[in-house]
This record gives sequence, C-alpha cells and structure tokens, in this order.
Amino acid sequence: MIGRRVQQLRTQRGMTQRQLAEPAYTPAYISTLEAGRVRASDEALRHIAGRLGVAYEELAVGRPAHLATDLRFRLTEAQRVLADGRAEEAAVQYEELRTEAETHGLDRVQAGALLGLGECSLETGELARARRFFERAEAHLAQESLPTRVPAVRGRAVSHYLAGELRYAVYLLESTLDELNRGGLHDPDALLLLYASVIGPYMDMGAHARAAQAAEFALALAPRAGDPALIARMHRSVARTLIAEGRVAEADASLAKAAELYRQLQLRTELANCHWMRGYVCAQNGALGRAEAELRQAYAMLSESRAALYRSQAAVELADVLHRRGKSEEAAVLLEGVLGDLSSERGAVHAAAAHRLLGIIAEDARDTEAAEEHYVRALSLLERAGAAGDLADLCRLLGDLLRRAGRIDAALDAYRTGLGHRTTPGTTTLGPAPAQPPL
Repeated sequence: MIGRRVQQLRTQRGMTQRQLAEPAYTPAYISTLEAGRVRASDEALRHIAGRLGVAYEELAVGRPAHLATDLRFRLTEAQRVLADGRAEEAAVQYEELRTEAETHGLDRVQAGALLGLGECSLETGELARARRFFERAEAHLAQESLPTRVPAVRGRAVSHYLAGELRYAVYLLESTLDELNRGGLHDPDALLLLYASVIGPYMDMGAHARAAQAAEFALALAPRAGDPALIARMHRSVARTLIAEGRVAEADASLAKAAELYRQLQLRTELANCHWMRGYVCAQNGALGRAEAELRQAYAMLSESRAALYRSQAAVELADVLHRRGKSEEAAVLLEGVLGDLSSERGAVHAAAAHRLLGIIAEDARDTEAAEEHYVRALSLLERAGAAGDLADLCRLLGDLLRRAGRIDAALDAYRTGLGHRTTPGTTTLGPAPAQPPL
C-alpha cells in the first residue's frame, strides 16, 4: 500500500525515481519499495515524504495530515446546526462526516457522526431509525471505556422511552449506572447524563421516589461536570421532580437556570423544551395565562425547527391549558391535528394524554360514547407503556363516566383497575435501585 502511494504521488508530481531517491537513497531502492518488495523504515519514509512535499502521516497511512482534527471541527459545526433546530441540514453534514471517517478508518469520529445522526432522528421523530444509529455508534465504540459509550446507551434509552417502552429504557439506564458505580468508573459527565435521562421514565412509571433520588444525585454531580448543555438538561429534568413534590418556586428557578444556559449556548430546540416545561410549571401553579404564553412560544419554536414529535407533545400540554381557560374548541382542534403524529410506538404517554383530554372535552359536551372511546384508548396506551403514574387517575375518570351512565359493574372494574395501579408503587424491571455514586 505504501509502495503504491509513493508511486502515485511521484507520478503526479512528474518526478523520476532518481529525483525522489537523491541524495540519501538509490533509484533501485525506490523501485523495490514501489513494487512492494521492501518495507521502508521511518527514516526513509520521512525522506520520501519531504521530497514529495506531503506529511509523513499521509504517506504512512494514506490519511491527509490534520484530517482527524478537521473532521472533529466539522462535527462541532454539525452539532451547532442541530442545536439551531435545523435537523435535516445537520443530518446531511453528519452523513458526509460518517462516510469520510469510514474511508479513513477513524472509528471515534464515525461514532460521533452516528450519534449526531441519531440525535437528528430523535428530533424529527424517526425513533426506529434513531435507535439503529445509536446501536451502530455503540458498536464502533465497543473497545472504548464505558463512560465513552454512555452517550450511545443514553440515545438508545431515549428512543425506547419516546416510543413508549418505559421499562426497557429504565433497564438500559439503570444497568449502565450500576456498572459505572460498582466498577468505580465515576465519570461526572457520564453519570449526570444518565441520571438526568432516567428522571422522565421514572416519573411516567410512577416511581417518584427513584426520580427524586436521581434528581438529588444529579444536582450533587453538576458542580463536577464540564458540559454546560448537560447541566442545563439536568436542571430541566430535576424540575419535574420538584413539581411532583409541590416545590413549584424551586422548579421555576431550576428552569430559569436551564433557559439561561440554553440561551448562552444558542441551543434552540432545548430552549423551546425549557419554555414548554416552564409552561407546565405555571399551569401546575394556576398561572394559566403565563402557562399559555410559554407553551405557545415552545410550540412555535418547535414548529420552526421541524421537531415533529416534540412539537406534538408540546401541543398536548398547550391544549390542556387552553381547555382549562375555557377554549375547549381550540384545544380539540389542536389535539386532533397532532394525534396523527403520536401513537403507541411514538410518544405513547402524550398520545394517551391527548385521548384523555379529548375524552374530558367530549364528556363536557355530553357525548358519553366519544368520551368512553377516548378514555379506553388512553388506558390501552398507558398500560402498554407501563406508565403507572397516570393510570389511576384515568381509571377514576372512566369509572365516574360509566357510573353516571348506569353501568355499575363496568364502573367497578375500572375503579378496581385504578386501585391496583395505585396500591402498587411504580417499580422497574431491575428491582433494587442501582448503586449510588460516591458523593
């Protein structure tokens, strides 16, 4: 391979073997090198590289000088494009980078490009495709340390979580946390990324105690982490546990910190998600006017960035606030418009929330049949996803509806189902919580 490269570069420059060899070597030596009959020493290669006017690395391994550095710089540029909400444009850049890295055997860069492609697919709601990219990235990093593989594992877990596979998402995150902590691999960024990511699935499963503990660990790890975007994501996740505990002012302060970091970093989609969560906090606190303004801003920003799945999820939260403000017709139109983007395989928890709210709106309009249909569909979605956190309340709504319709036995069945979910605390497939980090 080296002989062929030497011959190709010499021919391109119009040099003879004698011109290339002088003054340190003979034309015969260059001839045998080009024919592949001799292995050149490092000293000979440096001489030949100097005569050809190329870097030693390019001649020795066929890789242009500074290529790896250039590709890493372009990875950063692609990340900025994605952060600006231009996922499709970023995906084109990541694919070009992946192809170049594959050509030159740069596994780490190739893994980085695959991670970027996975994040782009999450942004556009293509969850199965995202999962495949994260799996390929993890395969390229198979020989690396576990902390290096954590972003790929987290990506896989998030794609399963958004698809409604809560238990498996928690299994991935918990088992990785356990391996990191028990193995003494206490990388602050890796641990913070995992703890911030597991809070959402915990909350949806009704495992509030574990969510609060994960938030506590995340807050303790934050001062040691070096990635501002990761710290902002952590503040956003921790806000969910604070809301559940009724600590609304603290949740709002946590989101304010996250929003400020996102503005400084110009992370548009993450900033939109922050407005979304602040709208939710305001709604929980009864400030419906401010909640509507925050959620409308989030919805508009996510629509501009074509973040289809996140936009649909934000629309469900906005519709809930609109309904509570007496704008039920607008809420119903908004929900019907986004239900096509949500399903049991794509945003299951928010699809269930949309059906639940449409059921309440139908019940207010005295359309009992439509209300029951929506409640049953929501129940099916939540049971399939394992989202115990919302099941008990939904069973109560369905039971009340059936009782008012005179269907007492069916109402009792609905209440019993709800009580079963209420009396069984949210758990995960692993049983005991993962090992704790040394704090």
